[in-house]
Amino acid sequence: MSRKITFCLLLALVLPILVRAQTPSTPVPPVAEAKPKTLTLHDHERVDPWYWLNERENPEVIAYLEAENEYARQMMSDTEELREELYEEIIARIDPTDESVPYELDGYWYYTRYEPGGDYRLYCRKKGSLDAPEEIMLDGNALAEGQSYFAIAGTTVSSDQQMIAYGVDTVGRRKYSVQFKDLQSEEILEHSIDDVSGNMAWAEGSRVLFYTRQDPETLRRYQIWRHEVGTQKPDVLVFEETDDTFAIGIGKSKSREYLMIQSEQTLATEYRFLRADDPFGEWQVFEPRERDHEYQVDHVSGRFL
Repeated sequence: MSRKITFCLLLALVLPILVRAQTPSTPVPPVAEAKPKTLTLHDHERVDPWYWLNERENPEVIAYLEAENEYARQMMSDTEELREELYEEIIARIDPTDESVPYELDGYWYYTRYEPGGDYRLYCRKKGSLDAPEEIMLDGNALAEGQSYFAIAGTTVSSDQQMIAYGVDTVGRRKYSVQFKDLQSEEILEHSIDDVSGNMAWAEGSRVLFYTRQDPETLRRYQIWRHEVGTQKPDVLVFEETDDTFAIGIGKSKSREYLMIQSEQTLATEYRFLRADDPFGEWQVFEPRERDHEYQVDHVSGRFL
């Protein structure tokens, strides 16, 4: 073999090694440890090696997620400039003062809007007309200060316009803490209702609120509770959906004269109703549930439709 051929062969073998030595190493993705757990349901067993990753407060889980985030940052580092460019283009197309369409209710005009540079909505109203002075009921930007995550859900104003109830989530699991704000004094009350859904409805006035509690694991809404604002009385369970194929919710009829509980699944519906001015009364079933029978009901102009 000639010296020229030998040199070419050696170069072919060595060059890739030299190139790799001068090239930054590719990040190595983290690998979650397999910890098999047997789950049994309906006489069927399955093994989930990563079930432990649902332990949100487990330091091992947090460390693994941080490693995943760091890996993603390293792998995407060469796109940082492009991502910033795309972000700037997107926000340039959004009105920084975006405002919802106002609607009138009980003598007030309600709407939400954003302020330039703000990430969260302002919940506002004007009394009598849209030319009246603005009242900011909730400032999402102020409420979100110091939180790594923040969301508001289920804002609802009492029929006497004195109180607003709203759900706050600072984790991202759709488990809300219901807060109360006196719209006259602008004071946020000290007490709250924790780990519930954002679905709620006022009875007549501003003393009784009905809210929905969800299953802590599946988040299926399955209980309706009655809460008396400003008292030490324990909350009362008024309805529980025991069929786990149904989910429930509460709201008010269009006439605002009735509170309505709706139980629904894919193939069936069932409504319960109660006069809003009789929050301690007995709920009545409108039409008992029946498989393959779905219906909707509302109360308008003095009658049920």
